[in-house]
Amino acid sequence: MNANALLARVRGQIPLLVTSVLLVSMFTAGSVQYDGFFSGQVLLNLLIDNAFLLVVAVGMTFVVLTGGIDLSVGAVVALSTMVSAWLVEQHGWPPLLVIPLVLLMGTAGGWVMGWVIHTFEIQPFIVTLAGMFLARGLCYTISIESISITDPSYTAMAQTRIPLGDLFISPSVLIALLVVAAAFVVLHYTRFGRNVYALGGSEQSALLMGLPVARTKTTVYAISGFCSALGGVLLTFYMLSGYGLHAVGLELDAIAAVVIGGTLLTGGSGYLLGTLLGVLVLGLIQTIISFQGTLSSWWTRIVIGGLLFVFIVLQRLITARRR
Repeated sequence: MNANALLARVRGQIPLLVTSVLLVSMFTAGSVQYDGFFSGQVLLNLLIDNAFLLVVAVGMTFVVLTGGIDLSVGAVVALSTMVSAWLVEQHGWPPLLVIPLVLLMGTAGGWVMGWVIHTFEIQPFIVTLAGMFLARGLCYTISIESISITDPSYTAMAQTRIPLGDLFISPSVLIALLVVAAAFVVLHYTRFGRNVYALGGSEQSALLMGLPVARTKTTVYAISGFCSALGGVLLTFYMLSGYGLHAVGLELDAIAAVVIGGTLLTGGSGYLLGTLLGVLVLGLIQTIISFQGTLSSWWTRIVIGGLLFVFIVLQRLITARRR
């Protein structure tokens, strides 16, 4: 590896390093400021409370790496909770049938959006915005009210605690971490992963190299749809209800986690580990505000917006230097 390639690689990892330093600094500041903050369970609670967001952000990472965007993820999460609650509670379907059906629904919806984006050369923003309105509207055709879930399988998943010595995690955390591990392997050690990065670098160059651009793009959006549906399943376990107003704004949280984690919005550069760190940063902001007790929950949005602005500027500076 020559000096220029090494320098470019180091520059590409700057956002990831900044996110890591930010996470450690925030946890250190919280530990100094608040009693009981310095605890392993506080860190694990970040994963417990944000397992569904982590899964959704993994799917968003695939999309952003190709230079696209998926605004439908929050609505698909809500639709997944509504369909699950409706079928289980009002129609008596078994969860072993409902969950695969919900995952298939999300995957198919994502694939269709990817196909429309590629075939008709429409901006992903427009297509996924339409998908967002469609999914959110379908929620209200099922019910305008919240549907509580009392099924024993769902309540067991919600109440199960997996011990780790004196600490514990939920089954949703294990599922989310398995998704992260699988996505990491796919992105960094498979031909499909290399195609994703190549597509994000330059779609025209990917076409000239003979890469399967159409298949890659549709698959990426199918993965995002699958992750959104799975995130909806995990949110159903967490909330034990289906509601059309669940996950409002979740698409923005997922995008923020991906960007704060160091993935370039223009595509072609980013790491799954960065997305995990980005989700932890968002969760830590909420935790610090909760410990403070005197601040409105809207401060979470204010801080996230500020961080997002800083990281977008940082990305711009890095890409400008590369040129």
